[in-house]
Amino acid sequence: MQLRALRRAFAAAALLGATALTSPATAQEQKTITGGFDVGPGGFQGNFNPLAATGGFTWLNVYFEPLVNYNADLTAIEGALATEYSINPDKTEYTFKLAKETWHDGKPFTSKDVKFTVDLAKNGETGTVFAARLNAISSVEMPDERTAVIKLSRPDAGLLATLTKLMILPEHALSGFTPKELATSTWWATNPIGTGPFKFKQYVTDQYVELVADEDYRFGRPKSDRLINRYFKNTAAAVAALRAGEIQFTYVESDDVPTFKNNNAFRLIEGQSFVVNYLGFNQQVPLWKDIRVRQAVMHAIDRQAIIDSLYSGAATVANCGYVAKHLVPEGLDPYKYDPAKAKALLADAGWEKINGTKPITWLTYYNTPQAANVMAAVQAMLAQVGINVVPRAVDTPTYNGIIYAANPDFNQFPLVYAGLQNGPDPSGLNIGLNAAQKPPAGANFLRIDMPELTKALDAALAETNPQQLTTRYQEVCKAMNANLPWATMWVANRYGVASTKLKDFVWMPAPAGGPYNAHPEKWSIDK
Repeated sequence: MQLRALRRAFAAAALLGATALTSPATAQEQKTITGGFDVGPGGFQGNFNPLAATGGFTWLNVYFEPLVNYNADLTAIEGALATEYSINPDKTEYTFKLAKETWHDGKPFTSKDVKFTVDLAKNGETGTVFAARLNAISSVEMPDERTAVIKLSRPDAGLLATLTKLMILPEHALSGFTPKELATSTWWATNPIGTGPFKFKQYVTDQYVELVADEDYRFGRPKSDRLINRYFKNTAAAVAALRAGEIQFTYVESDDVPTFKNNNAFRLIEGQSFVVNYLGFNQQVPLWKDIRVRQAVMHAIDRQAIIDSLYSGAATVANCGYVAKHLVPEGLDPYKYDPAKAKALLADAGWEKINGTKPITWLTYYNTPQAANVMAAVQAMLAQVGINVVPRAVDTPTYNGIIYAANPDFNQFPLVYAGLQNGPDPSGLNIGLNAAQKPPAGANFLRIDMPELTKALDAALAETNPQQLTTRYQEVCKAMNANLPWATMWVANRYGVASTKLKDFVWMPAPAGGPYNAHPEKWSIDK
């Protein structure tokens, strides 16, 4: 890198708190793509253990691979490490034909690795987020090295969608670890072995991860020599690095969009996030037991005004966990903005005795300027009706540590601002709302236990008739709207910006940063 450019990079980092530019000099001489792949709500900085991953799949998919994955349009599930799959008529047996592939250390990938991974993912001692999601699996059989058969004790309509997030792991490299050791092992960040188009080379703490091309990848050697994932403290720092030419891709917020929209040096990528943002009511604290209080929160917030002013209209109001028209039935309560009604509901519920004006911690992992503005607006609206919330933004690992603690302090998160995918597969909401998914089994960290909602989710997951699935998920929507486990806010668009120097580069604003088949082996860059 020229001295002038290097000075400019360090100046930008110092000004905006960006990670210092410490990528290896050799990487700059070869065909290297550098991006902020974990910037924004779809990323997860320092996310290395795929069993515990709740985001950052765009990056994880570069060196790990699942059996199946979404296509890049998020419209269908297709093969990844499985070249093909079939399902028996009663939806209790899934047969996967496996690709002929080797691990990055040269060992063969076989059906043993599939069974090993599923067994690990079902074992809560590994720190897995899959235990409850995979509890319908009764066994994994291995007729031969190229075939894996997953058998279920009951139908699970969300199984394939779950498997898109389950990265297959090397049995030969990890079998020597106990499940508890894997939960905290440094292996994930030092010498992980995958089957993807790029191999892990090094992680420089809080600065970047470097991958190198796998010469023997089954779809051919990648067109780029290296991929580097730079870490940034905030989106502003990543945008500054993008403008300076230090990186070629990053997530951007909606207020950055006008800067790039008509700039021929960049390609703006826009799409629906498939994530519903919500205020989550912790059911282990007494504040929210009366549904009138939860209804008051909904009526107190002018969701459309926030969308118009802070999202520039690029979001859709959500009255349940879904906004896709075919999943939203008629007759839902729209919870129109009505502060007077909110005050009346709070008075009827006895809010003065329940809490009054005592501050309520409002925890979030969203730490972008836009999220801060959104939360400030909501805070002001709630204050007008007598609910005093105090935002607390932390990074994702801290957030997860609080909500998934073995013995959580529920007073640390009586209310959260978070997001959960509402598609492309509607079963995704199950992990946060079903009573059977309470930790440590699953991700229902708010300890929601609403029989009508759980019944609706169970019925949807057990449905084997594709023509009935839409009706089943409409029932889920109705139950959410009536019971209000969350105060659902909106589903917003998301944006990425890529340098036009990148060729055949694929990124989608997908929930949790993927997963989908982006084919990184095809990514290239003009020097």
